[in-house]
Amino acid sequence: MPDLPSPQDATEAALFSECWDAVLSYADLCTAGSSAAAELAREAFAEGIRELRAAESGSVRGTGRRSSRLPRVPLLLTAVRTTAAAWEKDGQGHKLDPELRLWLHSDEAARYTGPPLERPLALRGLRDLQQADAELLWLAEAEALPLPLVARRLGLDPATTADELAQVSRLFRDRCHRNHLDSPMDAECRSYARLLDAVTRSPAADTPEDLSRHLATCRQCAEAAACLRLNTGTLPGALAGGVIGWGGLAYLERRRRAAEVRLGAGNPDGPDADHDDPARGRDRKARVVRHGPMAAAVLVSLLALAVSLMPFGDGGDSGTPAADNDRGGPVAAPAPSLPPVGTAPSGSAGPDPSSPSPPGAAPSRTARPSRTADPTPEPDPEPQGTSSGAAETPGADPPAACQVDYDVLNQWPEGYQAAVTVTTRHTLDGWRVAFTVPEGHRVTHMWDASVHQTGGRVTATAADYNAAVAAGGHLSFGFLTARQGSDTRAYDFTLNGRVCEVA
Repeated sequence: MPDLPSPQDATEAALFSECWDAVLSYADLCTAGSSAAAELAREAFAEGIRELRAAESGSVRGTGRRSSRLPRVPLLLTAVRTTAAAWEKDGQGHKLDPELRLWLHSDEAARYTGPPLERPLALRGLRDLQQADAELLWLAEAEALPLPLVARRLGLDPATTADELAQVSRLFRDRCHRNHLDSPMDAECRSYARLLDAVTRSPAADTPEDLSRHLATCRQCAEAAACLRLNTGTLPGALAGGVIGWGGLAYLERRRRAAEVRLGAGNPDGPDADHDDPARGRDRKARVVRHGPMAAAVLVSLLALAVSLMPFGDGGDSGTPAADNDRGGPVAAPAPSLPPVGTAPSGSAGPDPSSPSPPGAAPSRTARPSRTADPTPEPDPEPQGTSSGAAETPGADPPAACQVDYDVLNQWPEGYQAAVTVTTRHTLDGWRVAFTVPEGHRVTHMWDASVHQTGGRVTATAADYNAAVAAGGHLSFGFLTARQGSDTRAYDFTLNGRVCEVA
């Protein structure tokens, strides 16, 4: 297994601490086992650090010029993807996730090395930002870090970081709009380009039905809408899917969960301030309802891509970046060095979320999309797996075999996204969680489990990597549902045929 490079100074030591767990998290998604994940992460990390050093040593200082490269974390994640491609080419593909191997041989993967103007819009827009601005946008949006922590990491003034992020987001939008107009497109897409810009620019604008239908079927314009719309929460997905490529949406969900675990729900720097601000939450819901047709169309198109998860340009070719002389220096001007090594980095959720994962240890898997449903699920009730629970007292009501935490994370007029976490009283060497959704609801995608649905009854079956659960431990999976009406309930949960209590 290759050795990690040694930090050259305190600044690089802080960089290693901040970035290693992100690299390992994505490597774990790309591989078929924890040992392969650690090997891929080490090799990619070493390659990415060499590229970073070369880019920084080759930059022209004092001239206002910048090196045309991605921010640190996405550059290292790109190194994971390109290293995985090299493994496949060199006969080590058996170490990789089977879906990633299929994607590496697909037409989608060709976008990484194709003409620069045909590469993903988010990738081109991020490259067109100055380095400090791109770092701020990625850490705040894709890594799901709260702004006070981002400010400390980048050496910014916490009092002005929110305003700087808003400015950077608008700059990113303008770069993406310019790149969209420069992209080769057919006559129909060209006819919608200006309308798309107008609709996504105004928070109060309704989306015409014909534009919604077009976005539901056109990948290129759906990518543009996700980048241009700054008010409906599509920017993190556009960045992660567009820059990372395969596994981008799963990586985004993993980092969001990791940030929540690391910071805790009661932390003043926690990731979700809307829970403490009902008015802001209501305003966000109103925006989602108003822009529902566009958000749904964009989401449908992006989720179709999630099966093969969009390929985007490698870290080497910068394409055709826009000139920077139309504005001054970067909006977010960082301090001369990164914060000390002890600064809490963004990372994958693990046994000790308060510190970054040590090199060589792979994180637990949390969010891998499943393409195919389980064609032969076993009906409820199912036999219970290996059990270590104590015998119940005769005559007394036995405690529930499990406890379920069901959470609706996001919703739009035609569907919603939900997460299920189950705490089991028994040791499991395999599991099936069954539940009921309202009539007319259909689970369209599920990750961390395979899915089968008969009528309103849904069965989620464990993946090979998360089938074993210790007594008192947790299992989790997430899914997307197309719905009729506004109901988002799920009920009658069972684990291997035993009734669960819903928290």
